[in-house]
Amino acid sequence: MTQATDSSPRWSLAIHGGAGAMSPDIMDEAMAADYRAALAQALEAGAAVLRDGGSALDAVSAAVCALEDDPHFNAGRGAVFTYHETNELDAAIMDGRTRAAGAVCAVTRTRNPVRLARTVMEQGPHVFLAGSGAEEFARDHGMEEVDPAWFATDERRRQLHEFKARKDGWFDADLKFGTVGAVACDAQGNLAAATSTGGLTGKRWNRIGDSPLIGAGTYADNRACAVSCTGTGEVFIRVGVGHEIAARVRHAGETLEQATRAVLGEVGELGGVGGIIAVDAAGTLTHAFNTKGLYRGFADHTGRADVAIFTGE
Repeated sequence: MTQATDSSPRWSLAIHGGAGAMSPDIMDEAMAADYRAALAQALEAGAAVLRDGGSALDAVSAAVCALEDDPHFNAGRGAVFTYHETNELDAAIMDGRTRAAGAVCAVTRTRNPVRLARTVMEQGPHVFLAGSGAEEFARDHGMEEVDPAWFATDERRRQLHEFKARKDGWFDADLKFGTVGAVACDAQGNLAAATSTGGLTGKRWNRIGDSPLIGAGTYADNRACAVSCTGTGEVFIRVGVGHEIAARVRHAGETLEQATRAVLGEVGELGGVGGIIAVDAAGTLTHAFNTKGLYRGFADHTGRADVAIFTGE
């Protein structure tokens, strides 16, 4: 790893791979090591961009693409199954410098939904595209397509069958919200956020959560902060988590940590659980979660490169 010096450009990056009931009691050392290695690889993909002077937007794109391609996480390859045994993918990205944003939902063939979201932002007239229309846009712009079977894994199919056998609710009883995301501040002080997910195991009726919704699961504004969320999407939508954190920082004068913890507290009061990563315009990183674990990683210009899973790490 490149050694930082006093003259090293300042940058910072945080990633997440989902929140949930992960704890040392139910996750053995070998499994935890696999997840740590996957997080470290994605963290380095984003950090390498920033270390070379690249933009926050490029960094969050690179990190989230790496997480989408890794079947450990519920995004891209390895996404959970819907009730009807398909994979429906959602993603969003936002540029804090211009507040430009792009989002897609219910896509089934685009290999990296976060790249499609960015293409929507940069090359389309709209912010949010869905389903077959989003895939038509992807084809029109030469995005890489795969057979839908590419996203499927045996473990996710097993989880769906287990979910159907229980018949005890609409949500994953094990609280494994595997949404992935990244936030970054680059050497120019620009912010960006990106989030991608396969949604909830057994979801029906083209259900969409907070991940692709600008201002809920994904938000970036150079005047305040960049935010990416994972958790009970319905509650994160109702609270407007990303924008609410930014508003508290801008208008109430709260620190990023204060705002993040306060808004997660609101989520908890409404019965929601999950996690948040965020970075402000000074490059300060913070995170919060009210579950037993959050797959997460942090890197910055000082040479920091940490990954963690459980509470207290």
